[in-house]
Amino acid sequence: KCRTGPLDIVFVIDSSRSVRPFEFETMRRFMMDIISSLDVGPNATRVGVIQYSSQVQNIFSLKTFFTRADMERAINSIIPLAQGTMTGLAIQYAMNVAFTTQEGARPLHKRVPRIAVIVTDGRPQDRVTEVATQARNAGIEIYAVGIQRADMNSLRAMASPPLEEHVFLVESFELIQQFAKQFQDKLCGVDMCVEREHGCQHSCISTPGSFYCECNPGYRLNVDGKTCSPIDACADGRHGCQHHCVSLRGSYSCRCRAGYYLSHNKRSCIMIDYCSFGNHSCQHECVSIPNGHYCRCHSGFTLQPDSKSCRATDLCNGVDHGCEFKCVSTEGSYHCVCPEGQQLQADGKTCNKCGAGHVDLVMVIDGSKSVRPQNFELVKQFVNRIVDLLEVSPQGTRVGLVQYSSRVRTEFPLNKYHSADEIKKAVMDVEYMEKGTMTGLALKHMVEHSFSELEGARPLSHNIPRIGLVFTDGRSQDDISEWARRAKESGIVMFAVGVGKAVEEELRAIASEPVEQHFSYSADFSTMTHLVENFSLNICPEEGKGETEIRSPCECEALVQFQTNTVAILQSLTEKNILWACALAQMTARLEDLEKQIANKK
Repeated sequence: KCRTGPLDIVFVIDSSRSVRPFEFETMRRFMMDIISSLDVGPNATRVGVIQYSSQVQNIFSLKTFFTRADMERAINSIIPLAQGTMTGLAIQYAMNVAFTTQEGARPLHKRVPRIAVIVTDGRPQDRVTEVATQARNAGIEIYAVGIQRADMNSLRAMASPPLEEHVFLVESFELIQQFAKQFQDKLCGVDMCVEREHGCQHSCISTPGSFYCECNPGYRLNVDGKTCSPIDACADGRHGCQHHCVSLRGSYSCRCRAGYYLSHNKRSCIMIDYCSFGNHSCQHECVSIPNGHYCRCHSGFTLQPDSKSCRATDLCNGVDHGCEFKCVSTEGSYHCVCPEGQQLQADGKTCNKCGAGHVDLVMVIDGSKSVRPQNFELVKQFVNRIVDLLEVSPQGTRVGLVQYSSRVRTEFPLNKYHSADEIKKAVMDVEYMEKGTMTGLALKHMVEHSFSELEGARPLSHNIPRIGLVFTDGRSQDDISEWARRAKESGIVMFAVGVGKAVEEELRAIASEPVEQHFSYSADFSTMTHLVENFSLNICPEEGKGETEIRSPCECEALVQFQTNTVAILQSLTEKNILWACALAQMTARLEDLEKQIANKK
């Protein structure tokens, strides 16, 4: 038996018409004699057989049989093709098919020798030189065995170097069996790992006429081809360990940092939940961290020095305070406050609304694509917060709503609804338009239609303030300057509210004077509700507006009323700012003049 280690051998047998039947039988015997000397098996030597004439036929591949008995049965069942002699075609088939891993050849990196034994009795009818060179370059060692009429030049063109060890010419088919023994010695050779000082650190693998070194599992062969080094399985970065990779011999394991444990997949790490142990004693919440835990209090509470118990600090966040506008926490208590210009009612929670005056308010809201559906819902809530400030009625405040994008749509005019509840419901039913941002077109619509008497605006002669509130989140796609100017020239008090990417220059162009009191900005939709209080005092008119009675300032009753009002104003000014002292002096002097006029009339 060969002791040179595993081989992948493919016999390429000429079955052209020149090979007579009894001669083909000697070729069968030649193959079986060679196979009988080999240690065949899936991990030892593998054998394949193909025959050729004008075509190529695969008898069995390298992966088909792993016992000599099965191989001999397959060889005995071969029926010769008895046609031409296309030796080059057979070599091409061996290279492209027979010696592929799909057909059972071991991968090249395993360094299992690939040997083709070509047996022919004549001259090839196609070219063999080029295809044989390609096969040899692909790692196939070719033995060329010629019988009787074989062409020596063709044999030498096919065989691997050195030619004296790979080219054989047998005089007749009768002598081929005697030649088989000689060929076995050539094929098997000596065990080079035994006969030479190989120098392999781990294992020596013998091949025909040579040898190579192999390393044990978990090691790789060094560049010297003899010594071995441990494989660092962590070095290639493909281990998938979340925290640490620890190399073993040819393998690795994952480990976690302190405070974590390895999950079931043996790669990812899970933080240890120290709170789950149930011994934290936290009054409110326990928060796990690597290597421990800490206690956390609910909103409105402060962690005490013992790092476990909590004490309330912000009662407004800890109780249902019911404040309409704003809750202010104090030590151990809280109270409600109202926006500037509104008074807290007797219940200590609600605020008085704009009940003393009348306005016609039209809100123009941006429904462009950039707003997005979830933010548009916040815009509608913002609108309803403003409605909550107003006393809505046909004789009091009237509210209209316009939405715009690439076009403009009146959601409801000033004369549509007569109560706050009706308006708020209509606002929540408004559908988002999307598309562009034509703010200038919306201003034009507001001036020409929304504040017309046809849509419910009261005549200018009634002296009812007209207020327009424009809400936008970005730059307009058309010019706003002309209709912003016309709106203000027509007597509409304009407010501008910007959110997100709104352009300050455009907001200022829309807003009435003083601009700082008529435009506001919020960075995002979620924080814009605080803008409501900024508008509450400006939108709600002072008492007494509406249709007014003209009275002579000289009448005694009018003078007394004027004096009373002026004194109240002066007292308010004094409380607010000492810098208004100059104005106080001027008003006092005017009062004295008025008193003298009254005395003179009496």
